[in-house]
Amino acid sequence: MILLLLAVPTFHHDVEPVLQRHCQTCHRPGAIAPMPLITYEQVRPWARAIREKVLLGKMPPWFAASGGPFANDPRLSDASKRTFSLWADDKAPEGPAADAPPPLEWPDGWRIGKPDLVAGMNEPFAVPARGDVDYQFIVVKLGLPEDRWIERVEVRPSNHRVVHHAVVYVRERGDPWPENGRRVTTNDILAVYTPGQPPFEARPGMAKFVPAGADLVLQMHYQTIGELVRDQTRIGIVFARQVPEKRVLTLQLNNSTFHIPPGERNYRVTASGTLPNDALLLSMFPHMHLRGAAFDYEIDLGEGRVETLLRVAPYDYYWQLNYILATPRLLKKGTRLRATGWYDNSPNNPRNPDPEAEVTYGEQSHDEMMIGFFDVAVPRDFDKRRFFAR
Repeated sequence: MILLLLAVPTFHHDVEPVLQRHCQTCHRPGAIAPMPLITYEQVRPWARAIREKVLLGKMPPWFAASGGPFANDPRLSDASKRTFSLWADDKAPEGPAADAPPPLEWPDGWRIGKPDLVAGMNEPFAVPARGDVDYQFIVVKLGLPEDRWIERVEVRPSNHRVVHHAVVYVRERGDPWPENGRRVTTNDILAVYTPGQPPFEARPGMAKFVPAGADLVLQMHYQTIGELVRDQTRIGIVFARQVPEKRVLTLQLNNSTFHIPPGERNYRVTASGTLPNDALLLSMFPHMHLRGAAFDYEIDLGEGRVETLLRVAPYDYYWQLNYILATPRLLKKGTRLRATGWYDNSPNNPRNPDPEAEVTYGEQSHDEMMIGFFDVAVPRDFDKRRFFAR
């Protein structure tokens, strides 16, 4: 009889590399996860809990049910799941420190590397303990004397617990928004922050554009947590080292006229549009609120036929992801895109603020939204106005 002895996984040799690739961007000091998972001493007490989460597929979070493949899919392979399981079952041995991979480096905590420019709120914003907080529109002065191309952007709240999302808009010189009272804009979006959202990193030969003299406007959605806290969000920017071939634009399909009936368990809201010019589809980012259950992006092929680009199910309001295609998809002029949001306004939804309410579009979490953001790459001399010219 031949006995096969399998080597027991150890932390430094087997587990730590997987944590670096799939977990430590969120599980590190100052990041959004509740505890860091960097050192053996930090990870060891959570060994069995980690095993349970990865075997159930709950960690790392990922909600794409179809579509793709996606470049930022963080899910573990079966081999990695088996490594965690065997390691936890064998009392989570550390192993020789010499087996450890080089530690990941985040200069001053930035995932994008050392920024060329850090901008943000001049002073902290006090978030009250309770109640609704109106969206805050905070102008961030840049003072760029010349046009700049941007290849990486990271939005970093100082207090993740109260920032549900932040949208960074580009405000060109002379634009009075938001001082003129408008709350909605068609301005370019430089970056978006939501829980779980990776920083914006352009593909080679692509970048976003900020013209000379432009400012940024931070749209902040704060949520109260039962205590008075403060946040001072910052924005890190890395400039492109050369003029790109393609410009990245953030577009959206949205519907703001829906009425979700009380108690409705599976309410459908759609938005669609036809591309006025050729574009490379780069990523898709669905946005709904607490009643959001699922979200689809489709190409409408006509005669009732569709091609699914992405289906997110379940949708998680507290962990909103941008789904980045592994290979950009060419969408020809005239392609009709459709986004569909599905809502659960019934008592079966544990996050539903009020199953007896008729729900309409609104900014607060107890209201609803239906927005399908998506990034495209277009010729570098195309701004939004030129792209939408037909």
